Amino acid sequence: MDFAWSEQQRELLDAVGRFASKQLDYDVIANDRDAVFNHDAWKKCGEFGIHGLPVPAEYGGLGMDPLTTVAALERLGYACKDNGLLFSINAHMWTAIIPVLSNGTEAQKKKYLPGLCNGTLIGGNAMSEPNSGSDAFSLSTTAVKKGSTYILNGSKIFVTNGPIADLLVVFVTMDKARGADGLCAFLVEKDSPGLDVSKKIEKMGVRTSPMAEVFFTDCAVPEENLLGKEGAGSFMFTKSMTWERGCILASAVGSMQRLLETSIRYAKERRQGGQSIGKFQRVADKIVNMKLRVQSARHMLYHCAWLRGQREPVYMEAAMAKLHISDCWVKCCEDAIQIRGGYGFMVEYEVERELRDAIGSKLYSGTSEIQRSIIASWLGL
Repeated sequence: MDFAWSEQQRELLDAVGRFASKQLDYDVIANDRDAVFNHDAWKKCGEFGIHGLPVPAEYGGLGMDPLTTVAALERLGYACKDNGLLFSINAHMWTAIIPVLSNGTEAQKKKYLPGLCNGTLIGGNAMSEPNSGSDAFSLSTTAVKKGSTYILNGSKIFVTNGPIADLLVVFVTMDKARGADGLCAFLVEKDSPGLDVSKKIEKMGVRTSPMAEVFFTDCAVPEENLLGKEGAGSFMFTKSMTWERGCILASAVGSMQRLLETSIRYAKERRQGGQSIGKFQRVADKIVNMKLRVQSARHMLYHCAWLRGQREPVYMEAAMAKLHISDCWVKCCEDAIQIRGGYGFMVEYEVERELRDAIGSKLYSGTSEIQRSIIASWLGL
């Protein structure tokens, strides 16, 4: 494995850092308090090329390999404090763009990918249901074909970008008796008759990323919007979920790096008992632990992306990266708060928000318990 960057890669990564520092520096405290999604920042990211990092140039993307893509997202997470915006971008990339890119017809790719890449279209994914969370393939939302149209009925919950999405990748069952083999996926546009999006769902963290419940009542979807083949839904979902697990926390590694650096500065500047608090072993130990977590998280992120770039299967590696990085992120946030003492508990220091944002990473894209089950199964247990 060679993680040394070429001149072209370094130029891109430096450009991402400059872009985010200048264009994504806004009042996240107020946006978080009011749960405001920053549409302007989204459009700027699209215009820069963030959304289309892994998409070939012929469809409007930058055509970057997986390793370069996660490194760019890491830089984005370092310079941008809006974890909600970053979460929406990741959901858009891995659960909407990747399924279209991997399974779409040529007509579907040309119709949707350019807009998804440049930010004029916002994508989302509708998989989870009120009674099927970790049991992902136990779906109740149905599709019945009538002539050249599919009729969808049911509901989805925890739909990231739901209130603002122009296009949803919706997973349904066409035959419950067939279980996972009866699933399929559709590209459903926001104005489709029979599609109803609820008001935003209030959340503990990543509050600037809108989430909703979505309802389908005799929702008519043309047959040309079937994504892939009937019965291939479980395969497509597993593929996109593997991309998501391996990449969605790239920006979190950047956030952890920022937390580490600001904690070091604070420990040097804050004085107690006539010396900087960094001289106290208990404080220094926390910073050392943060450094170890950042380094190990980055290595697992890069290793998984490098393997994918070599076209190796990464089912276990993606689960390992998701499990480890989410755990490291939460613990880094806890240590950053503890190092700052009472100030870390205050909103203005922006660390308590990091912790609220980080906790969700142990739940979405499969809980930490699910990741452990995946890893265990690949170990033959």
